[in-house]
Amino acid sequence: MIALEESTPRTKTAVRQDPAVELEGVGKRFGAKVVLDGVNLEIAPGELLAIVGRSGCGKSTLLRLIVGLESANEGSIRIGGAPLRGPNREARLMFQDAALLPWQTVLDNVALAASRTPDRGEEALQALRLVGLEERAKEWPAILSGGQRQRVALARALASKASVLLLDEPLGALDALTRLEMQKLIEEIWLREKFTAVLVTHDVEEAVALADRVLVMEEGQIIAETRTNLSRPRNRSSLEFVTFREKLLGWVMNGAKDGCGG
Repeated sequence: MIALEESTPRTKTAVRQDPAVELEGVGKRFGAKVVLDGVNLEIAPGELLAIVGRSGCGKSTLLRLIVGLESANEGSIRIGGAPLRGPNREARLMFQDAALLPWQTVLDNVALAASRTPDRGEEALQALRLVGLEERAKEWPAILSGGQRQRVALARALASKASVLLLDEPLGALDALTRLEMQKLIEEIWLREKFTAVLVTHDVEEAVALADRVLVMEEGQIIAETRTNLSRPRNRSSLEFVTFREKLLGWVMNGAKDGCGG
């Protein structure tokens, strides 16, 4: 794996923390097809990590392993230092499809992920407040826009109080303006709540705009990684941002064949 050049030099050495998520030598096969091949990865608590790459490179499978929907054929996965066996109750996976239950109100959909206590309704309402949809709590999903439905899905993930939020192309089906608004919302909530987040996306600009660190995957392997080190909120028209985005895009398009590490 090759590390891309950082956009600005580091000025301070970070204190070592136990990883929120740690993968060591993880491999996954479906029949004879190798989907993940010897993946080693550490994700720090509170980090927002983005993973980019072509379709079929193993990005989504990696998330499914972390959340416990699939099991690895080789290697180990640890969550907060503990081996993962079965479903990961510390993680929540958010898909491109909001997957709301049409016969439940917005509030009830969010409450499905809240704690099984008398306070679950208030917890769900608080999550809706975070995404700006408190006033739509009693409405039905069918009357919401696509962006609003994804806000409800995000609120449902937040209501679970999971320490790790896994985002599998959650904004891929939205129009350009709504997508920008949702990116801003995700960043604002992450900065406030400081959960660990892993974003899988085909949109390189989205990865650079949101992530602390970006990984590039190709054929089941992590072939490159880089820290963004750009100030927030990110200025998408700045020379640093554009240069960083184009360099990262080159790795996605050309992989190791590009041969340019810095």
